[in-house]
Formats: sequence, C-alpha cells, structure tokens
Amino acid sequence: MQLLAFGINHQTAPLKIREQVAFHAERMETALRDFIKTGTVKEAAILSTCNRTEVYCNAVDRDAAQDWLANYHQMSRLSIAPYLYALPDTDAARHAFRVASGLDSMVLGETQILGQMRQAARMAEQAGTLGIVLHKLFQQTFAVAKDVRTTTEIGASSVSMAAAAVRLAERIFPSIAEQNILFIGAGEMIELCAAHFGARHPKHMLVANRTVARAAALADRYQGGAIALHELPEHLANYDIVVTSTASPLPILGKGMVERALKTRRHRPMFMVDLAVPRDIEAEVGELSDVFLYSVDDLGSIVQQGISNRQSQVSQAEGIIEASVQQFSHWMETREVVPTIRSLRDQAERVRRNEVERAMKLLARGDSPAEVLEILSRSLTNKFLHHPTHALNHADDIERQELVALLSRLYSLHTE
Repeated sequence: MQLLAFGINHQTAPLKIREQVAFHAERMETALRDFIKTGTVKEAAILSTCNRTEVYCNAVDRDAAQDWLANYHQMSRLSIAPYLYALPDTDAARHAFRVASGLDSMVLGETQILGQMRQAARMAEQAGTLGIVLHKLFQQTFAVAKDVRTTTEIGASSVSMAAAAVRLAERIFPSIAEQNILFIGAGEMIELCAAHFGARHPKHMLVANRTVARAAALADRYQGGAIALHELPEHLANYDIVVTSTASPLPILGKGMVERALKTRRHRPMFMVDLAVPRDIEAEVGELSDVFLYSVDDLGSIVQQGISNRQSQVSQAEGIIEASVQQFSHWMETREVVPTIRSLRDQAERVRRNEVERAMKLLARGDSPAEVLEILSRSLTNKFLHHPTHALNHADDIERQELVALLSRLYSLHTE
C-alpha cells in the first residue's frame, strides 16, 4: 500500500472544473464509505473547498483510486486528467503540510484552510475511514501548521477573500455605508465577509439561509434581518451588494431572478460576489449590463496585491515543513518493518510459553525450583540463539562477515 494525495486545485483547474468534482458536506461520509468499499484504498479522507478537491488515502491501487474520483462525479477520467495531480508518500505529506500552512492557498498564509483540513479529518474519522497512516499524517500536519504560524509571519497582514470583496465594492460604490447588503449562507466564509462589510457600517444587512435560526444568529450581531432561501425573490431587488457562499449543489440565483430584480431597481447596479464552489449564481448573470459579478478566481488576483510581507516568510516556513517531512518519512519507513517485528515477537512468545509450560510440569513433579529456573533460563537462551548461530555456521565467507557485523550491532557485541 502507498500513501497518496491526489486532486485538483485553483492552480491546475478552472472554476468550471472544480465545481464539478466538489463534495458536499452532507454527502461526505457516504462518499468515503463508498470509496473504501471499492477495495482500492484502505483509508481515505477528502478535503473539498472552493479552491480544491483533494483525496488523501492509503492506496492499494493508485490508478483505480483516481478513477473512483471521476466515476463518483459521473465524469470520464480523460475529462479531468489534464487537471489532476497525484503525489505519493513523502510528496503527499509535504503537500498536506504546505496546504495546512497556507503555502498552497490562493491567498498566501490564509488560515481558513487549516480548519477545513481538521473538518476533513473529523469526517473521515466519523465515517470510519481514518486509519493509522492518515491519523498520523493529519496529526503531524496540524502540528506543522501550528509551528509555521507561531514561528513565522506567514499569516501577517490583512489579506483575505472577504477583504478583497470589500475593496472591490468600494470601487463601485462611493460609500458602503449607504448600501444595503445581502448575505446568502451563514457559514464561516459568510461570517468573515459580514465582519468585514459590517465594519463599514452599511445601511442594512440581511442574511438568507436554509436554516433561518442560524441566519438570525449571524444577523443579530449587526442589527440585521434574516430570511429563508425561498424568500429571496421577494427581497433581492432591495440589495445593492450580494455576497453568497453556500454548499448548494445547484445555483440559488438564476439569470431570470436577477433580471426581475434589476427591473424593479430600475437598473441601479448590483455588486455580486459568489464565493461558492459549485457556484451559487449562474454564470450568465455576469452578462447582465447592470451586474458586477465576481467569483473566487476573480478575487484571487486581487488578494495577491497585499502578500509581499507574507512572501518573505515562505523560505522559513518551507524549512519547517521540510524537517517535518523527513520525520514523517522516517515514520513511514519504520511502518514497513512492523510485520517483521510482529513475527519476531510472536515467535519469541511461542518459545517462552512452551518453556514456561515445561518448567511448570517440572515444578509440579517436585523438582527443585532452583534447578527448574536454571533449566528454564538455559533452554530459553539456547532457543533464542539457535537461529542466529545456525545462520553464522552455515554462511559463506562474505555473508558471514555481514552477519557478524549485523549481529554485533543488534546485540551490542564488542568482539576483538
């Protein structure tokens, strides 16, 4: 078996491909169990965000594991092959460390990805697909990310998708304080956006979510309102800025709904930011003349403007990661000898039990305990040394020299 990380991200695949292979949180555990049932992997965890879909697994068949990703999403392997990367063993560990540390993110040093990786590990554990290898990988991944973030300034400076969305809005509207803002969704990304936009004290904020209670909990922080998703058509026209990030597999705002809202608004412009993958807003909405629509990829180019300070910390972070990769590699190598160690211990245990059983019979017969102990210790010594002694006596000259050196090391012998 082999540790393997494979998938696509914002560097290898456009948004239209990423949204086709995204996994929805409510189906994640089912997908993981389905993957294990194929017999191509022994362990698996899936990281699915707006910028990446990655599978971490202990693979029996590397090619079959990658085929599963395409088959699960009812796609041909050829259709995603140009965008797919596959990283084995230490390369997989290095990649996981870099992702969790924010070095592989669209926004260098962003912190949200670490929480998303923790969630991926939790879901795999709940699904029963997190075994010894992946548990070790994720535990070391989280430790490396913590080390990178506490010893470097990779996360310094205010650079995020939320901050970029605010800056874009300020290019379109003279003052956000005069605008009404609609947030669709109530997850972590929307909370971040609400905090950034809320700091500009907009005229009104409304949160729409499938669960109204959760929307209300977020809206209350900013004296805003809350509605259910099915109420959107009645309210959309009242909002100048729309920010959306849900886990919906289908678009929530279609071109027709937005066209009707624009007509009611008498074509006053709408600024829309779609941070969801798959997208919450139909791409055709961007063709409307009074709509300024931005996706996660559009914002990615903007956030690069504020990362010069973070960039200077990369080499230090990479050094921390490389040292951890070597530690993980050593652990993986020791895993290869576990079957041999187990077999050696099993053999020694069988010998021990047989000799103890023999000694108990001698004691039951009335033999002297001192003599029985002497017989037991001598017999154990002879049994344990039989195989190495036999190997030495029957080896040729070259092999004998190698065995002598190996046994001297194993038993700390000092021969003259």
